[in-house]
Amino acid sequence: MISFAPTEEQQAVIDTIRRFSRDKVSRARHDADENNAFTPALVQEGWRLGIVGGWLPEEFGGLGEPHSAISAAIYAEELAYGDLALALQVLAPALFGLPVFKFGSDAQKARWLPLLGEDKQPALTAAFTENGWSFDPNSMKTTARREGDEYILDGVKVRVANAEGADAILVYANENGATQAFIIEKGTEGLQISQRESLMGLRALPTYSVTLKGCRVPATARLGEDSGCDICHLLNVSRVTVAGLGVGVARIALEHALEYAKQRQAFGKFIAQFQSIAFMLAEMQMEVDSARLMTWEAAWNLDKGNEATRECVLGLNYANDTVMTVADRAVQIWGGHGYIRENPVEQLLRNARAFASLTGAAML
Repeated sequence: MISFAPTEEQQAVIDTIRRFSRDKVSRARHDADENNAFTPALVQEGWRLGIVGGWLPEEFGGLGEPHSAISAAIYAEELAYGDLALALQVLAPALFGLPVFKFGSDAQKARWLPLLGEDKQPALTAAFTENGWSFDPNSMKTTARREGDEYILDGVKVRVANAEGADAILVYANENGATQAFIIEKGTEGLQISQRESLMGLRALPTYSVTLKGCRVPATARLGEDSGCDICHLLNVSRVTVAGLGVGVARIALEHALEYAKQRQAFGKFIAQFQSIAFMLAEMQMEVDSARLMTWEAAWNLDKGNEATRECVLGLNYANDTVMTVADRAVQIWGGHGYIRENPVEQLLRNARAFASLTGAAML
């Protein structure tokens, strides 16, 4: 029988993240969206919650617990409940660290994993997504060509969080028809970081395009060196984590809609008492709960070592549809007030739309 009841340790982390999201992130969300940035202090506080440190080996400063896809999905939901942009910024180093932890060579682990165990957030991120109408994560346009003891990388990546100032970026590229990852360190010749991208939503998340022009790296920069990495497994872990983020955004949108419906009056009644609004709220709750359960089921299968690509893809697609539907209905329930920038559901709808575009690759 499947049980999703959290352990005492998981519940303690959940409660800590929830307080952080409710008491601090939610209060800073509007100003961060207007100013295009959260304060560095708040981002660092989010990092110090220790979400990554749980699965990091003790020798590298972590707790040495097994990596859990369910924990990742649950913690992601709680972070995104506060704000999706902050959640993505806090989790960006894990996009670098988890692949190194799972598939890196001993030398790569010794070099990079200790940074993830420090109190200060490391300047690490990953570059995966590419532009184009036919993006295929299993057949990337960015290429890696072996030449002697080096690899030469060429291509363009987009929507790379925290790329500016990163000490290293994990770049995914096509090597002879297979997707592999390469650690590109700051200052490598041929590595160029663009001006910051301007997004409709996630305005507080700094994202950039990364261009590689004849970028030469040693063969030891290939993740796992000769053995490489399992891109299918990494995609599935990403899918359930991102689905958890979507559930978090949908959940806070539903809460704002429900709270407003209980306070707003029309024709002498609270609008939550009107059947059309009550049915809409009930359907929103069902969508959020369904998306969460599909995400957890997919994550449970991953943790059990089962083939879970189908469940992961379905869970992410459902979460993606849910966050858009729930955010849109939240704006509808708020009426004209929902379209005003000072009100939270307007920002949530923009973030929901950005969520769909940023996660497109993971749904394939």
